[in-house]
Amino acid sequence: MTRLPNQAQASSLELAMALAQTLQEMLELEFEQLKVQNLDAFEASQANKNELLQQLAQLAGIQGPDSADALGPEWDAFKEHMAYCRDMHRRNEVLIGRKIDAIRGALQSLQMQDPSSSVEIYDRLGRLSRGRRSGGRGYSEA
Repeated sequence: MTRLPNQAQASSLELAMALAQTLQEMLELEFEQLKVQNLDAFEASQANKNELLQQLAQLAGIQGPDSADALGPEWDAFKEHMAYCRDMHRRNEVLIGRKIDAIRGALQSLQMQDPSSSVEIYDRLGRLSRGRRSGGRGYSEA
């Protein structure tokens, strides 16, 4: 990696720290959007986040995951901040995974025809669906 003169390197570091703070704020907003299932806003922010990540990689001169180790000690605070952002991204990824699992579970319970299933399906009036009740024992029969 070509080292920039000290002034340019300090300027790049300051800009990188500001962008890292913006990334952190984006990830916090992303988490809130995921919690309330505002998927349109979440998807709309992805292009901006990817562009921001590219800018950060260019500023730091990072071409791959190992090249961050080549940064000097003056970049340590930046690397710590980016590690925190990585953890926030992983948290968001876990939340997305849990939401997908919950949706899959709901779909499976709606599609399941197994009479021994412990999941009860209700009709629009709030009564147990007759198709589900006749094959097995419902809670009211137990």
